[in-house]
Amino acid sequence: MTSPPPGAATPQLSGPPRPAPGPAADEGLARRLRALACTAPLHDLDVRKANLAGEYSGYAMAEVALAAIDLVTLTMDFDTGADHEQIVARLLPRVAAQAPGRPAAEHERVARWVLESLINVGSVDRGFRAVYGTFNPDGSYVRRDYDFKLIEEVPGPGGTVYLRTTDEAVNVLVGALDTDVTSAQIAAEVKLEVLISRGRLADAQLAAEQARYRTVQYAETLRKTLEATRRNVRAVDWLRAVPDMIAEALDHIADRYRHENAILTNIRKARDEAVDQRGPDHKRQAAELVDIVKDCIRRHTQLQSRLLDAGPMFRAEQDRQAFAPPAARAGIDLYGQLVAPLLPLPVERAIRVTDAFFARGTGLRTPTSVRVGDLVDLLLTPPVEREHLGAEMPEPDLIATPDDNRFSEEQLASAMELLELPPDAPRRLSGLLAEARRRDPALPYLVALLAVHAASPPVGTAYRQGEPRLLFAVDDGTELDDPEFGGADLIVGTALLDAAGMAADRTEVA
Repeated sequence: MTSPPPGAATPQLSGPPRPAPGPAADEGLARRLRALACTAPLHDLDVRKANLAGEYSGYAMAEVALAAIDLVTLTMDFDTGADHEQIVARLLPRVAAQAPGRPAAEHERVARWVLESLINVGSVDRGFRAVYGTFNPDGSYVRRDYDFKLIEEVPGPGGTVYLRTTDEAVNVLVGALDTDVTSAQIAAEVKLEVLISRGRLADAQLAAEQARYRTVQYAETLRKTLEATRRNVRAVDWLRAVPDMIAEALDHIADRYRHENAILTNIRKARDEAVDQRGPDHKRQAAELVDIVKDCIRRHTQLQSRLLDAGPMFRAEQDRQAFAPPAARAGIDLYGQLVAPLLPLPVERAIRVTDAFFARGTGLRTPTSVRVGDLVDLLLTPPVEREHLGAEMPEPDLIATPDDNRFSEEQLASAMELLELPPDAPRRLSGLLAEARRRDPALPYLVALLAVHAASPPVGTAYRQGEPRLLFAVDDGTELDDPEFGGADLIVGTALLDAAGMAADRTEVA
């Protein structure tokens, strides 16, 4: 490197230093941080095993966790998941191999502890949360929350509970995050074909397993879409997004069928030729590859049948949700029908009403049947000494809710002052907007909102709550002439309700 000549000007970097070369680089950093977050619960298992009562240092908890995710992923089907006890039973040989001298009860406890830790039993939503930082386009640093799950419990038929792995868990298995399912599936199977053609069956088996994980992930995407449709057909874009996804998935499956059948032919050829050329181990690997690719074909067949049933299911759900009969009985207005009439009454009269309401409002109670064994244990168990003031209450972790209101309390008070109109002097909305604009440039939006809400006033609710007056708005066909708003120039006025109106009439007559 040559130094600049004496007296030459040294170039200087102008402007503040950028934290990242661009949004794409920062997005890549965020993806890597989320990838680390998905593996953090697995590493945390080896850290927390020291808290277990006993000698558990010989167990590799992260390996058991990866095996559990693998078993649940390959066991679950499109409609069902994996059985909890079945996964624990299939984990026991791997756990026992790590510590063969330990008792079987300890092996089962380790398997259950790892599986429950992946479900995150004990938390409120049974999920994990990680905090990572990224940069805004203006260069400011902001922290974001990343919520994810690895294994979740889903309800099944007959009150059963199944285990299903999430997309994040599948990404932990294949070593990627937020990867496009279709492109990853094509890349995995092209890689699989190349490895088989070169005779590298050990590497081909790993690529085949990754291709199968991608197939499971593709089916999960469709299953979640169908579940969202069953809950609310309006929450899913069946006009463009879902039909495009179904058409793309059917084309993808047709290509995969041709590709996988060609791969299956090459594997069988390698399996049949392996005895004379490379020995029995090579043939065994080829036989395992045949089973994996057959499972991929089976899953693609099942996915194709679900894709073909998606359209009729959407139309059936649309008819069911659109033409569902309304509720047979109206709801109860607790404030207007119960609280407001009881507040002025004395306690001895009000308690009769509340006792009758809560006795019939809590629903039926199933009587408990007493067993002799439980009764004997209850009678023979010595009483537990309790603190005089009870157990110590935990301190709640309160988070201040940000104030995201568009209008302040002063603006609301000013708008309500404008709308306090005499009962016999209604005004046009255009005049109210002009007066509000002279007070505050943002006040006309609040006045217009209150006026539009008054076009359908809740008369019954206001009457039951004892309101003396009610704001109303009427459209007489006059067009609104305003620089910011369009529509009808409503007539806004105030109406007296019941007792207030009768009192005013008596005053006028007198």
